[in-house]
Amino acid sequence: MTVPWVVLKYGGTSVATPERWAAIADRVAACATTHRVWLVVSAVSQVSNRLERALDEAVAGDASTSVAWLTERHEALADGLGLDAADRAPVRALLDELATLLRGVALTAEASPRLRARVLSFGELASTWLGLGALRRAGLDVTRVDARRLLRAEAGPATPDATRYLEARVPTRTAPDGPAAAAGAARVVITQGFIASTADGHTALLGRGGSDTSAALFAALLGADRCEIWTDVHGLFTTDPRLLPSARLLTRLRYREAEELAALGAKVLHPRCLGPVAQARVPLEVRNTADPQGPSTRIEADGDDEPAVLAVVHRQGVPLVSLHTLSMWGQPGYLSRLFGVFATHGISVDLVATSQAALTVTLDHVPGGLGGPAFQAALADLEALGTVTVRPACAVVSMVGRHIRTVLPRLGGSFAAFEERGVHLVSASSEDLNLSFVVDADDAPRLVRDLHAHLLGGGVQAPWLGPSWSELTTPTEAVPARPSPWWVARRDALLSLAADGPVWVQDLAVVRERARALVTALPQIGARFYAMKANDHPDVLRAVVDLGFGLECVSAAEVAHARATCGDAVPLLFTPNFCPVEEYAAAFAAGAEVVLDGPDVLHQAPATFRGRAVGLRLDPGGGQGHHAKVTTAGARTKFGHPIDDVDRVLDAARALDVRIVGLHAHVGSGILEPTAWSRTARTLAGLRARFPDLRWVDLGGGLGVVERPGQVALDLDAVAVALRGVEGLDGLELRIEPGRYLVSEGGVLLLPVTQVRDKGGVTFVGAAAGMDALLRPALYGAWHGIHNLSRWGEPPTIVAEVVGPICETGDVLGHDRVLPITAPGDVLLVENTGAYGHVMGSHYNRRGVVRQVTLG
Repeated sequence: MTVPWVVLKYGGTSVATPERWAAIADRVAACATTHRVWLVVSAVSQVSNRLERALDEAVAGDASTSVAWLTERHEALADGLGLDAADRAPVRALLDELATLLRGVALTAEASPRLRARVLSFGELASTWLGLGALRRAGLDVTRVDARRLLRAEAGPATPDATRYLEARVPTRTAPDGPAAAAGAARVVITQGFIASTADGHTALLGRGGSDTSAALFAALLGADRCEIWTDVHGLFTTDPRLLPSARLLTRLRYREAEELAALGAKVLHPRCLGPVAQARVPLEVRNTADPQGPSTRIEADGDDEPAVLAVVHRQGVPLVSLHTLSMWGQPGYLSRLFGVFATHGISVDLVATSQAALTVTLDHVPGGLGGPAFQAALADLEALGTVTVRPACAVVSMVGRHIRTVLPRLGGSFAAFEERGVHLVSASSEDLNLSFVVDADDAPRLVRDLHAHLLGGGVQAPWLGPSWSELTTPTEAVPARPSPWWVARRDALLSLAADGPVWVQDLAVVRERARALVTALPQIGARFYAMKANDHPDVLRAVVDLGFGLECVSAAEVAHARATCGDAVPLLFTPNFCPVEEYAAAFAAGAEVVLDGPDVLHQAPATFRGRAVGLRLDPGGGQGHHAKVTTAGARTKFGHPIDDVDRVLDAARALDVRIVGLHAHVGSGILEPTAWSRTARTLAGLRARFPDLRWVDLGGGLGVVERPGQVALDLDAVAVALRGVEGLDGLELRIEPGRYLVSEGGVLLLPVTQVRDKGGVTFVGAAAGMDALLRPALYGAWHGIHNLSRWGEPPTIVAEVVGPICETGDVLGHDRVLPITAPGDVLLVENTGAYGHVMGSHYNRRGVVRQVTLG
């Protein structure tokens, strides 16, 4: 069977030091155990810019300073790599040839596009000679192939030389025999990015992003298993991390999503490199040279299809041209005349908006810029057709995602970010991949920050979202030390429990610690009800009740379980949602306080409620949370009664002599922002005058817990300070309903490893239970730390997808997890699973619900 290929591409910073070449050699060696490796490298960092400068200097008369710099740069790297004279000879020959060419340029005081291409190719040609020596010294079986043998550019007879030689286009082909013949028997090939050849054999360049495009073209040509782009970042992010360090890594994308991101402002990849891998269906991964075991972005044909906003990106310096004329109305072919002007002068149009009497466009590529002859000639032609307005340097802010039009209702609140900012053009992608706004350049950064905060902030979780830029780049010593998890000290006992198969383990000491911390930090809270839906194990219920907590129930069955477990004295709060009306009667009979979601149940069961005292759950109009599916307020959620429609509830209550003694609101889960509860309190306090019998105000739960390294824990002291600043609460009892906050960190899921498999370069670690035990990752993309407990303390060496045995594509417990070498029989520990874990377990695929035990 033919050994498959993998293509690795390394950029300029990745080939600039001996240490980086050592990392390249390690990666090549690892891949070469299962694949043949086609290595594509750029010029050494700063070399391409210096070659450009050398050409300018030569035209001016003397490039000797740059030639000396280039010679010193390559000799210093050769010294660091330990290369001998034979290894250096080809590089020295290239530098001699370069000096000769530049002397010729100095004599003629000009450099044609063909000559420029030849000079600018020297960086890649030199780096591959140096790399060949470095890899051979690392013991690899490697040969060097000139990219110009295999990548042949296409150009028509009328193609300008500047395009033919400096912006060449190479068609995508799949023809593995050609590269295989060039490679011979070598296991590893090193070749150049950025360069190709014309039909008549001259050097041509692929333009901006050319090395990435070269790698993609080679991957398609080879029919490779995957193409890895190694650079100085971990992948594509939800926005520019330089603008917003909280930007999240996008771990999985489809080709068109990535292409749209790249075209609209993401700088990591050039859009042109995605076409070849998409056409050949070769997965592309973006990885960080400085963190080879870290998370990455994987781009492939298949992936999540859930409607979502993936990123908010922007481009600066975008020209906007508007033409106004009454002649457009009702005239067939008028738009064709307008676009013909741009085509005639080689100007590329990007975004378009039309009306009956106007056309507005942004321009993507203008030869020579706005001051050049092409645009000036186009401007004259356009002015013959109407009145032209030019805004030379606007910005385009784009929300990029999939099925954007279907998520428009969720975008509503984000449009407040446009208040007091002019919008010159709005454009929606015909493929439903983006919604773009052209604005003034100065407005773009703040607009990006505001939109990103609304759409992708607040701890939002999804399967395609990885760690933030801050988490990935903060030095380890700068992150507050995390206390050693409780389960480290109990490792032997946990491994013993897992010997009989998957098991949930809950440490009650951690539950008690969290409960006491909450009581101490928030003295103004008069009543605390544990949301037992988070974990209803009898030992957990008894532990929190012993510390003075009541129990919040959402079903009659929970009410019965609470009474049977904890007795008749424990306070119960019944806060159901769309339950059968009979359950309210059962809750009253059990002595629970009852909270209504609206007036409808009063009309349905008047006898049940007549003369009763109840609470009312209100929707304050907007929610928070780590995922849309745990946001519990807002027009599209099913919880609570609209706050601006309380009259209907009051009318229905008066008709039955029902007293509304409490107001309740819960906006979402996993909140780490300490002012969330004071905002809810302020909203409910503002309604106090409408409810004369009011005795208490319930702020709900949703207190978040730290899920991943680098996150900052919820500051309970700051929550208390914010609550003290709320007016209008005097004489009312404040209540909260913590659930996950009390039990999440005290719970772990232990899973024996069943299989470890490699598929297309992706490592899968299989576990004895998956989404049947822990549904949260599949349901709303929750992130849980996953560790190999059997090999705790061993260094990480693999990046793996951790999956379960359920017959569903979504049965993934963790994407891109860094683990030590893992083998069947090892025990994985999934942390932070004490809440919404066992209680959501299922019998799917006829697998039994995983058992749960408690400690302490």
